[in-house]
Amino acid sequence: MFAALAEELHFGRAAARERVAQSGLSQSLKRLERELDVVLIERDTHHVHLTPAGRAFLAETRRVLLHLDRATAAAQRAARPVRRLRAGIVDASYESMPCILRRLEEQHPDLEVHTVEAGAWEQFDLLLDGVLDVAVGRATMAPVGIAAELLRLDPMGVLMLPGHRFAEMPAVPVGRLEGEPLLMAERRRTADLRRFITDLCRSVGFPPTFYRGTVESVNAGADLVRRGRCLLCAPASCLPEPSGLAWRPLSAPAAPYPWSVLWREGDPSPMVGSVLACARALSRDRGWL
Repeated sequence: MFAALAEELHFGRAAARERVAQSGLSQSLKRLERELDVVLIERDTHHVHLTPAGRAFLAETRRVLLHLDRATAAAQRAARPVRRLRAGIVDASYESMPCILRRLEEQHPDLEVHTVEAGAWEQFDLLLDGVLDVAVGRATMAPVGIAAELLRLDPMGVLMLPGHRFAEMPAVPVGRLEGEPLLMAERRRTADLRRFITDLCRSVGFPPTFYRGTVESVNAGADLVRRGRCLLCAPASCLPEPSGLAWRPLSAPAAPYPWSVLWREGDPSPMVGSVLACARALSRDRGWL
């Protein structure tokens, strides 16, 4: 009550603010001043003002009330069950899952989101073991026990130096990749993408030529491309920015990579449903399908 009176400097307004009788407010002030043995507030027929002791006491009272508010909020948070989501991402530069998670956190600010970078096959194992709640990848490769919903058809293309002969083309026919060294991330991280490229090349009559080295990420691969050592196969959604490189989609046939949200069949977690809702909304808003 003292804080209200010190801020209002008016007994009537302070009493109304605290929803007490004005006489009760006056009595509370007198009891406080007796306990402290100081005069906190002086008043006459026209004015109410704080004494130096009152100003000092108000400053400390505000600090105490602030800590009390924080303590109350902390206790309330601790009493609520913690909601966590563990999401798998292939590579930090692949934007589909990070976009979903950002929208999810906007809608659920109290949600704890933990991301795990893992290759496609490792994500399947982590989902089945209950380590991950959701992941993203190609559903056709998922084992029994993994449910999926298509999220995005992501044009596949090649990243190259601006002076490369393919850079003059609006799109690169898959058949033109024969003999070109194609850079991939290490096999354990991109086994699914490597198989996708292999199947694509074999569909037009040749096996792909993979560059003898590997990289940890798309951004690391861009450095090798800049040195003219190879081409980098990458979906449109994970191009390094800014790269100083040229990217062209593949054609004949066109090659969209099918990203799906993946989760464990029968998982009762309501957060899986929230992830799916965000994924559907993003897919619709951005025309991913």
